[in-house]
Amino acid sequence: MTFLMFLAGLAALVAGANLLVRGASKMALSFGISPLVVGLTIVAFGTSAPEVAVSVGAVLDGNTDIAIGNVVGSNIFNVLFILGLSALIAPLVVNLQLIRQEVPIMIGCSMLLLLLGWDGRLSLWDGALLFGLLVAYTVFLVVQSRRQNRESSEPTEFDAELPPVNATAWDAKWPVQLALIAAGLGLLVLGSDWLVSAAVVFAKAMGVSDVVIGLTIVAAGTSMPEVATSLAAAIKGERDIAVGNVVGSNTFNILGCLGVSGLVSGDLGLAMAPSVLSFDIWVMIAVALACLPVFLTGREIARWEGGVFLAYYAAYVAYLVLATQQHDALAPFSAAMMGFVIPLSLVTLVVSMIRRTPQN
Repeated sequence: MTFLMFLAGLAALVAGANLLVRGASKMALSFGISPLVVGLTIVAFGTSAPEVAVSVGAVLDGNTDIAIGNVVGSNIFNVLFILGLSALIAPLVVNLQLIRQEVPIMIGCSMLLLLLGWDGRLSLWDGALLFGLLVAYTVFLVVQSRRQNRESSEPTEFDAELPPVNATAWDAKWPVQLALIAAGLGLLVLGSDWLVSAAVVFAKAMGVSDVVIGLTIVAAGTSMPEVATSLAAAIKGERDIAVGNVVGSNTFNILGCLGVSGLVSGDLGLAMAPSVLSFDIWVMIAVALACLPVFLTGREIARWEGGVFLAYYAAYVAYLVLATQQHDALAPFSAAMMGFVIPLSLVTLVVSMIRRTPQN
């Protein structure tokens, strides 16, 4: 029954996010808002809605480890698993704006999270700062996109994510759009409650901590909208959307999910588990930093780089499992990763960058 509850919660989160995005984007388009603005805000936020719902629900239930682990784990999962799998389908094109602006912002947000949580807790004021930065970032994107929209009438990479405007469609009327938004929010709330409850039961039954469950099972589950969006974009040949979706979601996860969760936590704040501060958050920052050299090698993510991303995610999960069980293989596994696998990957990446530089 617990497993069925977990699956039902996951299905409710995915369905709720889809309904919310459809209703909100249709309503925005009905009021004459640019498709670019809708894509940069509503679509990006909608795919991260499950993370918000689960993190806030976990805080309200007193499981702050799941809230923190969900965000950190989702960001690691998004880059290593989603981009890795998408790149295996087709080499991913990286938009120049992502390299110049969005990836540095994602890296900055990751480092800010480490700085704010260095004392072992995200306070109410930390949450307010993160949420304030989210509002400022959204306003900046809207202003920037409107200026670019006036300068060029060409379709953007985000337009392909949105359905065309059809005045005769069944969801063209605002009452239907409101109903879709309400249904989406309801499913998100219900799904998050089921998913968090099932995850807590799993943690107790398996003898692992809430933070590990949040970093793995919950993180992967709440990232299903990003998985669906990026894989569909890669299959359709809209390869820049696959990358932009991940980078935008990672930024929103930190500023939005933890910002709202910090505000909801009140005076108690969000406790940062020592294991997250000493290891997982550093992995998240390393993954974010790795995006720049990988993206710069020909402004694409090649298939072999996607394979490396997937291999690193498998290694990360294996490390978490071994560390949780205090397995005898943990020490040799860590030594092999630090002494051979990671240095070899760095050398390969540097050689690849040198070989591609003359072509750019």
